[in-house]
Amino acid sequence: MYAPSFNVENDTNKLHEFMRQNSFALLTTQAEGALMASHLPLMLDPKAGPHGHLIGHMARANPQWRQNEGEALVVFSGPHVYISPSWYEAERMVPTWNYVAVHAYGSFQIIQERDALLEILRKSVQTYEGSRESPWTFDESGAHIDAMLKAIVGFRVEIRKLEGKWKLSQNQPEERRARVVRALSEQSDENSQAIAALMAEGLP
Repeated sequence: MYAPSFNVENDTNKLHEFMRQNSFALLTTQAEGALMASHLPLMLDPKAGPHGHLIGHMARANPQWRQNEGEALVVFSGPHVYISPSWYEAERMVPTWNYVAVHAYGSFQIIQERDALLEILRKSVQTYEGSRESPWTFDESGAHIDAMLKAIVGFRVEIRKLEGKWKLSQNQPEERRARVVRALSEQSDENSQAIAALMAEGLP
């Protein structure tokens, strides 16, 4: 990922937290010269390996898993927003886009064993239902479970490298960044509010 030095984020804990908060990611793999990508919710095991592992599942009907094991790129996208040059209140400024993103590179491994697949589903339910006021209960004894398991394929991405980019106008003087924060704070959409908050963290 192209990232000037002032936009680079290397703190693994910060990158992991971002990945957890933005877990609906883009999984990209390649086989025989062709690229394939799927939008999937992924769970992070931060203690597995030096950079963590990503765990998920996809429909067995999805041909991406049949590419077998190989290299994967997983893209996690966060808030993003257009930045008007007028907000800087300075001459010779140009439009730009501020955003936050993390790229995870690693090896893609298929998981098909019944117990391992069941554990992936169990963790998925715990992850996405656990904080709900009335969480849905995963009935593992249901007659439909075997049919469900046969319809999916699990996978693991063993992360070997993480890249984080926090593009938040860090190349601009403090007073210009403060003006952008004020302008974004006046916008009503969630992306503007989120980027304003992230930019404000970098101001005195």
